[in-house]
Amino acid sequence: MVARAYTVAFEGVEAKPVEVQCAITPGLPAFSLVGLPDKAVSEARDRVRTALSSMAIALPSKRITINLSPADMPKEGSHFDLPIALALLAALDIIPKDAAEGTMALGELSLDGSLIAVLGALPAAMAAAEEGRMLLCPKASGPEAAWVGSVQVIGAANLADVVRHYTGQAPIVPSEPGEVTGPPAGRDLRDVKGQERAKRALEIAAAGRHHLMMVGSPGSGKSMLAARLPGILPPLTPTEALETSMIHSLAGLLSEGGISRTRPFREPHHTASMAAIVGGGRRASPGEISLAHNGVLFMDEFPEFPRGVLETLRQPIETGEVMVARANAHVKYPCRFMLVAAANPCKCGHLSDPARACSRAPICGEDYMGRISGPLMDRFDLRVEVPPVAFRDLDLPAAGDASGAVAARVDAAREVQTARFADHPEMRLNADAEGQTLEDIASPDAEGRALINRVAERFGLSARGYHRVLRVARTIADLDGSQSVLHPHVAEAVSFRLAGMKEL
Repeated sequence: MVARAYTVAFEGVEAKPVEVQCAITPGLPAFSLVGLPDKAVSEARDRVRTALSSMAIALPSKRITINLSPADMPKEGSHFDLPIALALLAALDIIPKDAAEGTMALGELSLDGSLIAVLGALPAAMAAAEEGRMLLCPKASGPEAAWVGSVQVIGAANLADVVRHYTGQAPIVPSEPGEVTGPPAGRDLRDVKGQERAKRALEIAAAGRHHLMMVGSPGSGKSMLAARLPGILPPLTPTEALETSMIHSLAGLLSEGGISRTRPFREPHHTASMAAIVGGGRRASPGEISLAHNGVLFMDEFPEFPRGVLETLRQPIETGEVMVARANAHVKYPCRFMLVAAANPCKCGHLSDPARACSRAPICGEDYMGRISGPLMDRFDLRVEVPPVAFRDLDLPAAGDASGAVAARVDAAREVQTARFADHPEMRLNADAEGQTLEDIASPDAEGRALINRVAERFGLSARGYHRVLRVARTIADLDGSQSVLHPHVAEAVSFRLAGMKEL
């Protein structure tokens, strides 16, 4: 008779159910594992055999066959140890077969039978809830999986505890969700002296999730401004927190099962590879753009990134998804992030500083910024020049609004957008609006339309640029508390769009 247990195989953030079948038949003693396992899964038989021996459970002198169904789906990772052991224990009549069939399990086994935490407990719990089964996992992974409230999560410390639980000797208390980690002590916008226009651009970008490009000489405060962006962003909604945490679970970034409501802020170095930024590697893991889902991706020294890496950002910016294609898998990850890029105006960095004139101006700046292609630059909604701050200004008292005041305005604008797109689940913020919806919500008044038409004709705005100006204008109107997009809103949106553009 075949005993069954269940586990999952990961394809991106999705956890696909896998049936673990165990049959013990007469024949030469053997322990075979079939169903397209990788090296880590194939080694499970040795870990399972040794863990059972440590519990004084001897395997019979028969042929043991483990099949991972569906057999044509690649199986990767060490989390198959526990479900294989569970199916084998059921086949040996040590635990009830029906109990094993009602369980979805994942976990890595030590040789002494201890259970080691594995990646992906949160997506596995979602799959268990959809299948109507309980989830069995290592104790360290229990608080993470327990965030899915519609499934019972049993966290066991070792294989012996699993046997005692299923035989009724010592039932395991279901796991409780981990603690919600609060936001770290934020950096305040008032720490930045001057740069009022850049602060305004930061507020608009945060309100509508618009992509922002900052260009300025070294030391002008670009990185300082970007570091204060998390302090003005609202916390993740429960839905967003779950989406983001599922990606972080696969990447092993959740500590002690805690889920953070703070928006991700990722800042990869410019030497990062394409697989690190976009995703990939042997297991097609999520990259920085997916780890920044629902948050911020800050790319300092933007032109220094490899050209191929920059160009691969174009499609994810538009669609909010990235497809990692490998020979044996095509994995899709969500990546709806806000891109904040910082760049020097030229190689030496002092093209725009009148006190330190560049000897190769303006060719130096054209060559350096030319590393960013036109189609990619066209995808930035806001472009702002960050001039250098005189050292005398650093002694002036702090000016401008604190991060708390700016965050309140951003939160109010986002609440307006949440209500606006309540009937459009595929849209959440103004940056997502397109087609007829964009026409309905962002049509400017007569003066505003005349202005944007003149700008489009004078500076040769692309259709994408035209629509991005409308989206930014809609966000500025939301920050202003206006129902309609008026001429001043369009004018401010256009001013951020034209920064750094050459006249035709």
